[in-house]
Amino acid sequence: MTRQPDAPPDPLASRLREHGLRMTPQRRRVMAAVTQLVHATPDQVAEAVPEIDLTTVYRTLEVLEQIGLLAHTHLGHGAPSYRLAGDDHVHLVCHSCSSVVDLPADLTDALAAKLLAEQQFRLDRSHFTVFGTCADCAARTTHAASKTGDSR
Repeated sequence: MTRQPDAPPDPLASRLREHGLRMTPQRRRVMAAVTQLVHATPDQVAEAVPEIDLTTVYRTLEVLEQIGLLAHTHLGHGAPSYRLAGDDHVHLVCHSCSSVVDLPADLTDALAAKLLAEQQFRLDRSHFTVFGTCADCAARTTHAASKTGDSR
């Protein structure tokens, strides 16, 4: 009988075992949904995995965040948005259309350094979101104002 080579280690299962937890199909599916969706609210994850009830989705997201696999942020009012923990970036969110743009975390380096030097304050970039108006919405507003003669 020929021995099959060992399968490569499963990082999700390994991390769960490190914390005394076991791999379940629900945990695997929730993790896969967050990976695919990038910025996923619990409701969006539940839609992506309809065979898993919403309560289990919430509990699973919480567990995966507690063991360091996921991180959450708030991209507006309402439910948090989850992403892979190692996906370090900052967000731009448009008030008008709710679009989200991911930007490199180092964009905030100067601000983080200034806050640390002047206030001894350490910036948590995982929750750093800048709200405003995207270029498309600004252009639509300007275009609409010019049609009506409004010079705001």
